[in-house]
Amino acid sequence: MLVPDRKTVRILLTRYATLRIAQAERENPVAARELQDVSYTLCVLMGTTGVREAIAKADVLLLGAEPPAADTVRADGEGGLPLAV
Repeated sequence: MLVPDRKTVRILLTRYATLRIAQAERENPVAARELQDVSYTLCVLMGTTGVREAIAKADVLLLGAEPPAADTVRADGEGGLPLAV
């Protein structure tokens, strides 16, 4: 199974939140269309049919442990430093 790029997911979630806030403050047809596009892209990327489910899956993905950097891996394969999310 392919796992979406975390950076791309973060960018889309940020854009989604920004557009939702903008729409709540003032309706704008251009922003509304972009919000639809971002919502659709999130759904496709996360393999869902609804934006709420896509956001939930994206949150789980982003909360998952990042693989340790090569310089923090000890000889036994364990990372020597805690990972930050």
